[in-house]
Amino acid sequence: MWHVIPDNKSIWIGLTSVYGIGRVRSKKILTDIGLDPMKKVADISEDEQKQIIDELGNYVLENDLKREVGAHIKRLKEIKCYRGMRHNLALPVRGQNTRKNARTAKKFGGRSRIRPVLKK
Repeated sequence: MWHVIPDNKSIWIGLTSVYGIGRVRSKKILTDIGLDPMKKVADISEDEQKQIIDELGNYVLENDLKREVGAHIKRLKEIKCYRGMRHNLALPVRGQNTRKNARTAKKFGGRSRIRPVLKK
């Protein structure tokens, strides 16, 4: 996991390259440890690196988080709720307009794609 973080950036920005960590969570992790957020990744010692990795163990990150999100979307599709159907048709899920916007969603799978029917 540590090989994902670029060496030339500050540690609080570098941590955001891990899937599931944004800027707010990155700053919270570093303040919990007591580490300076503006310190460069290259200047981090082995002991500090171990502290960060231990703190990251408290969160669901990377593949586990992707699997969890995928499971939530799959559940929505299986119960055939409105959000699940929007996911199934590859259209915007959160109430955005599709009359003039959402070109990318329509082009990559909305109206041009054969609409799959969930069988159950």
